[in-house]
Amino acid sequence: MAEIYLAGGCFWGTEKYLSLIRGVTFTEVGYANGTKDKPTYEEVCTGTTGHAETVHVVYDPHVLPLEFLLELYYESIDPTSVNRQGEDVGEQYRTGIYYTDPDDLPIIEQSIKKLAERLDKPVAIEVKPLTSFWRAEEFHQKYLDKNPEGYCHIPKSKMLRAARAVVNSTDYSPPNEEKLKNLSPLQYDVTQNAATEPPFKNEYWDERRPGIYVDITTGEPLFVSTDKFDSGCGWPSFARPIDPAVVTYHRDTSHGMDRIEVRSRVGNAHLGHVFDDGPEKLGGLRYCINSAALRFIPKEDMEKEGYGYLIEFVK
Repeated sequence: MAEIYLAGGCFWGTEKYLSLIRGVTFTEVGYANGTKDKPTYEEVCTGTTGHAETVHVVYDPHVLPLEFLLELYYESIDPTSVNRQGEDVGEQYRTGIYYTDPDDLPIIEQSIKKLAERLDKPVAIEVKPLTSFWRAEEFHQKYLDKNPEGYCHIPKSKMLRAARAVVNSTDYSPPNEEKLKNLSPLQYDVTQNAATEPPFKNEYWDERRPGIYVDITTGEPLFVSTDKFDSGCGWPSFARPIDPAVVTYHRDTSHGMDRIEVRSRVGNAHLGHVFDDGPEKLGGLRYCINSAALRFIPKEDMEKEGYGYLIEFVK
């Protein structure tokens, strides 16, 4: 196991969010890197002790690499906000990454650098070695487990994302021109020009083997056969993406219709559309996806192609 200490505003919500992530084995809340020994919650709230409300995270680095854990942590905070998260204001609500293993520092610094490249404001996350951590009072431990309707600055949609986070976006890169040139004319037209392939005359509409479907332009995993169903529409249909964050949603008013377009996260490739006429028992959604935007990888080939970590999701 490995450990890291993460400050992200009110530690009630941050602890709950981090505890949901696959690979996290232990969390506890406390007060980090302040000037007073054994501070109380009331003392920390005065803003005079220098502590940050922080979550101690123990995780399995073989399941959850530190870089991926940090990417998920960034999703739970405003990384440019100084001494504020949500409605909580004060030095104790600052964001911070506090490490105990010096070997983690290069990973953290590289991660922060990548984050900064995506932002138009300076990153405000404090990065320091852990100098002290005092476990918070029992009242604050697992607060949202004990008080499900209690205050939380992190939206429930992000909690769901944490619980189903399995694909690390930093493992994949947007396609360059050379990669796009290797696509077939249909694959290029669908992914880059939002074209639609013919129903019932495409590669995967009736594919029934177990496996995963990845973005044809980047290789990022998008859907799993477990969530595939026969909708009768003539295109591959899925109840949900393999990870909520691997797709993005955009309003599409083309062709005189008002639809929700689905695109891939890293590749920004047009995939298809999502509708609310899917089976109720599977959640009620239907992701209607073009085969030309996908590459299918059978379960027996997933390990050798680098997707072995997702085999457990293929039922």
